[in-house]
Amino acid sequence: MASMHALLSGFAPIWILTGIGYAAGRGGLLGEQAESVLGRFVFHVAMPAALFTMVSGSRPGAFAHPSMVAFAAGTALVSALGYAVGRRFFGRKRAEAAVSGMASGYVNSANLGIPVAVHVLGDASFVAQVILFQVLCVSPVVLTLLDSGTRGGGAAVGGLRRTLTMPVRNPVIMASLLGVAVSASGWRPPAAVAHSCDVLGAAAVPTALITLGLSLCGGPGRGKVRAADDGTGRVTGRAEAGVAVALKTVVQPLVAYLVAGPLLGLPDHQVLAVVLCSALPTAQNAYLYAREYGLDTGLARHCVVASTVVSMGTLSFGTWALGPSR
Repeated sequence: MASMHALLSGFAPIWILTGIGYAAGRGGLLGEQAESVLGRFVFHVAMPAALFTMVSGSRPGAFAHPSMVAFAAGTALVSALGYAVGRRFFGRKRAEAAVSGMASGYVNSANLGIPVAVHVLGDASFVAQVILFQVLCVSPVVLTLLDSGTRGGGAAVGGLRRTLTMPVRNPVIMASLLGVAVSASGWRPPAAVAHSCDVLGAAAVPTALITLGLSLCGGPGRGKVRAADDGTGRVTGRAEAGVAVALKTVVQPLVAYLVAGPLLGLPDHQVLAVVLCSALPTAQNAYLYAREYGLDTGLARHCVVASTVVSMGTLSFGTWALGPSR
């Protein structure tokens, strides 16, 4: 009962803030450009501040742990499957397939993972490692694919130049790298600067959810998943979203369990932590990245919403099957 209350407490802000964004969009409260402006604010300002604060105050080597090996294995395999399925079966180009891979394997570790971990696991230490892993290892790969697939990065010389300079041009990666540098040096920013970053970064998640809600209101390119140019239309779009959600909510936690349990033989509480974090739904970052790079946001948006609903069941089952009271 307590674990179910924890799940509801964790999911409630997602539903409420997304609903507020939807209502604001339907009522025209924020204007026609609200989704674009708020999305750019999150990607270029609030999210970098949040990432810098988080990474600079942690130890990057903290995720070198057997539990992280299991989580990383599930993330890598499922993300690669999502990317391959998008490319091979749904005719997606590189950047769009990168969004499919991210929707399949990038978990909502911050605003949902932390409250679930605190109430179900008793602490959020493993979730902090998951956040670092996604920020420092997964995001750069996804952003590199997005950048090279949308801005002429295919040419040999131009592609190499853009890849090498992307950390300077991309605020998410730049903030993460600055955080790593500060953490490694042991230097701490002045209190006023640190507090300003804290306040600004705190706006990232709620604003991203409001933006997600705004995107659900309809309009050009919204409301359904745009299918690839294969002549199958809406059915393909729905099938692609369904595959991504299945990979995210079923296959990823299953792979994590097999690696953490039978393969690595980790203790029960570590297996539970790995499986619960792997069963978290798709992070809204997938939608934000797709929107920022001018891609179809339908797939990412529907994966965020659908996986959030489905993961209620998988998280509950995982807690019941692997929890100490089983």
